[in-house]
Amino acid sequence: MDLNRDVVVVGGGVAGLSAAVYTARQGLGTLVVDPDGSILRRNARLENFPGFPLGVDARRLLDLLGEQAETAGADRLDARVTRVSLVDADGEADGTDNARFVVATDGDDQIRARHVVAATKNETGYLEDLDGVAIVDRGKAYVDADERGRTGVDGLYAAGGLARKPHQAAVCAGHGAEVAVTLLEESDEPFYHDWVAPEGYFTDRDREVPPGCEEIDAAERKEREAAALDATRDRFAEPHPDPQETHPSLEE
Repeated sequence: MDLNRDVVVVGGGVAGLSAAVYTARQGLGTLVVDPDGSILRRNARLENFPGFPLGVDARRLLDLLGEQAETAGADRLDARVTRVSLVDADGEADGTDNARFVVATDGDDQIRARHVVAATKNETGYLEDLDGVAIVDRGKAYVDADERGRTGVDGLYAAGGLARKPHQAAVCAGHGAEVAVTLLEESDEPFYHDWVAPEGYFTDRDREVPPGCEEIDAAERKEREAAALDATRDRFAEPHPDPQETHPSLEE
């Protein structure tokens, strides 16, 4: 499989997966690189994530977000990113893919990407050789980024905990989405809507359906709703099979 993508998301937690949903739905080739190590898997239960009034299993939430990203068109790679470098820094000519970055992994992959979203909470080692990235030490390491995740390197964004967002799943998921929308606004893609509207909402007013939007009729809406209900019943029919993870210091 050709691993080169428009967007490489480093980290498969809620921030990274939320970003991947948005970039993939807009049609950008998106690859999530993660060794399945989200800290959220240590959480016994999420009680404050929007949409789940009685709480939700944290591992189930990660599975659902991963499935959503894949349904949107994102790919997954089970690997750890070891280095992100600028294409020119490796002595490679910038080709027709307009890649800015080379993303190296512990599996010896060399992935070219136009954009990189770093979403690895406090893991920053893979960015420390990248000229223009400022690492902030506040007892833990963070990437210096503005509110929308922009770093000092064009095309590189930081999302969630890595961008010093509060350590709450809902906040990090929202910031991942915001970072992705920022990326899309600053790329050559059309204005981003990502809205499914009822049939005629635009066209009956003699307006074109905006980029990223679609109109669906009543039959299509019912078909999608039925599929979503079936999927929800299936995903929540049994407790999550993965065991509760603990902090590494407790495993000895």
